[in-house]
Amino acid sequence: MISKLAGVLDSQGEDWAVVDVNGVGYLVSCSSRTLAELPPVGRSFRVFVETQMSDDAIRLYGFIDDEERSSFRLLRTVQGVGARVALALLSVLNPVALAQAIAAEDRAALAQASGVGPRLATRVIAELKDKVAALSAGAGGPVGSIAPADPEIADAVSALVNLGYRPSEAHGAVASARSQLGPDAGLEAVIREGLKELTR
Repeated sequence: MISKLAGVLDSQGEDWAVVDVNGVGYLVSCSSRTLAELPPVGRSFRVFVETQMSDDAIRLYGFIDDEERSSFRLLRTVQGVGARVALALLSVLNPVALAQAIAAEDRAALAQASGVGPRLATRVIAELKDKVAALSAGAGGPVGSIAPADPEIADAVSALVNLGYRPSEAHGAVASARSQLGPDAGLEAVIREGLKELTR
């Protein structure tokens, strides 16, 4: 199984890139986020890879960092989310934004991705929100979980969980509080507003 490629960018298209590794070209499918981070053609770079094998093909999916690859792996555990849809989601939401959208049950954010309708967005949230919330709360999570959001959000979620709220409830309340108060709000203010959200 190929997990990483280091070589020269040979060419790229709308959703793919060819990595030249010592004269061998590897075709990797990528999100638009990863493609935007690639160097000019002819320059060296490294890409993390997820290898998927089927009866008729070996397909490589490339990611600019391990966080995006972990998000891809987690999305692929959801029924109905294939590799193409997972890449589409990662093309409109980076790993942190994706985790926040799932935790806050923001179906509209997920539905921005090509191939994701309201029903699939609901399924993604239902199957992943507890995994995302547990990880963001610092409670640990399964291998391949989405990376947590910024430390202040994680601390606020952890505080609400310690008060007896479920991780999914706490993360949703904190996401809502942060959205209302803005990114400059302090930890105590976010916790207070989160508590208000939970008691409404």
